[in-house]
Amino acid sequence: MSKIVECVPNFSEGRDQKVIDAISSAISGTAGVTLLDVDPGRSTNRTVVTFVGDPQSVVEGALNGARAAARLIDMTRHKGKHPRMGALDVCPFIPVRGVTEDECIQCSKRFGERLAAELGVPVFLYGAACSRGEYRRTMPQIRAGEYEALSDRLQDERWAPDFGPAQFVPKWGATVTGVRKFLIAYNVNILGTKEQAHRIALNIREGGRGPSSPGRLRCCQAIGWYLDEADIAQVSINLTDYQVTPLHVAFEECKTDAAALKLAVAGSEVVGLLPLDALLQAADFYIQRENLFILEERQKVRLAVERLGLSSVSPFDPDKRIIEYCLPPASGGRLAALPVSQFVREVAARSAAPGGGSVAALCAALGAGLASMVGKMTYGKRQWEHLDADMRRLIPVFHHEVDQLVRAVDDDTDAFGDYMAALKLPRSTEAEAAARQAALQAGLRSAVAVPLGLQRRVDRLWEPLSELAPLGNIATKSDLQVAARCLETASWGAFHNVSINLKEIEDAAFREQTLQETRQLADRATAQSRQVLDTLEKRSE
Repeated sequence: MSKIVECVPNFSEGRDQKVIDAISSAISGTAGVTLLDVDPGRSTNRTVVTFVGDPQSVVEGALNGARAAARLIDMTRHKGKHPRMGALDVCPFIPVRGVTEDECIQCSKRFGERLAAELGVPVFLYGAACSRGEYRRTMPQIRAGEYEALSDRLQDERWAPDFGPAQFVPKWGATVTGVRKFLIAYNVNILGTKEQAHRIALNIREGGRGPSSPGRLRCCQAIGWYLDEADIAQVSINLTDYQVTPLHVAFEECKTDAAALKLAVAGSEVVGLLPLDALLQAADFYIQRENLFILEERQKVRLAVERLGLSSVSPFDPDKRIIEYCLPPASGGRLAALPVSQFVREVAARSAAPGGGSVAALCAALGAGLASMVGKMTYGKRQWEHLDADMRRLIPVFHHEVDQLVRAVDDDTDAFGDYMAALKLPRSTEAEAAARQAALQAGLRSAVAVPLGLQRRVDRLWEPLSELAPLGNIATKSDLQVAARCLETASWGAFHNVSINLKEIEDAAFREQTLQETRQLADRATAQSRQVLDTLEKRSE
């Protein structure tokens, strides 16, 4: 499985295109790095660069960007509306795929140590990488007073940098690096003044107006400013955990406060990239509020973009702004993307993967797909108009699971690949042998977890399938019968994959508990499939 880390350095230059191009070229020219986005702001005088790569490559890419910034940016001349304290102001590392938070912490520490040693500048750690106490864990804490206060702050022992000298470097300032969750930089456009936008920001941000007067939204940092180039004010928001405060919640709260001030909201904008899930959350909110029926992911994205007004300042292109749409494909050809004939030939080839686990996942995806089809063939037809509410409730369950189960086709092969990689590890010394055995056990647990997860997903489909069986378009009766058989086969196929891999796992308690669960899920699949088939056999119209 490919290891992908996202790095989002913020440089204190947003006006000189030659400087911006030089920095982004230094990053994109790094081997193993894919540049995803370069987002400059004239009023903020700041550029947010987003790129991805393996852990080693992203550290090199960030250092290359920093070296270019050191040549081209002079903080003694810098003016901008965004808070800042350094030429490379902040450089977070974010785990994206196949990589842990701890690995990203090591990335940030390697980057900070090398940056400080090479350029002789102070570097602070923040977020998950911080080890100096809660008082310097967040960017607002570390950046308080900004560049102008840095010289005095560095004389305070409590603010000794994690790397580099406790000395003020006027041309550079200081850099903050660390690890965080996806941070969404988000601006809501207000047809008003900077002061009015800031008033809204104070109302919604978690810190509010101070300890005695907190704001309404958790994990939300916000200030107000005026965007000269667009002639609008903005509530500039950082959502540090969009699962706690989603994008649409911040937008709607700003609209509420703007309405109270008799102000208009003219859409919003995302700076840099954002996760797909953030837009799907917003889409689901508006779908529910407006009683809409939308299934396709791209249509949901379109709805969220329209309702949030994300193209109001500049066009929002999902293929360039949603990180999942920009990511390079994982290594080792993706099975789910193969034509059917080629996939079957891959299964038939003289190799252990793809094998029964991938085929079981495909069976499950086909079963969910058939159930989704039956629901769609029933919904919206005059003959079954009285069932529309039921279909609107049931169809999304199967429609969503199709995508998840298709991904599981590759998950099984990836998990097997981790085990095969562990087999190749050296074992010449006692330490190497112990490390290899630990990796083998971890690989086996992964090889168990994937098919067990497949069984659990299938198990969640039996209840909606049982509801659909007596209601669906009678002309699709045989399709639902095949769906039930596919799901039953998938569960039993996963059971066999769990069982064979369990035998080599050393933890006896884990083996016993997992074997009991996988057997119960397989037996339940047989019973539930029989119930669905009996219901369908009794239907004549």
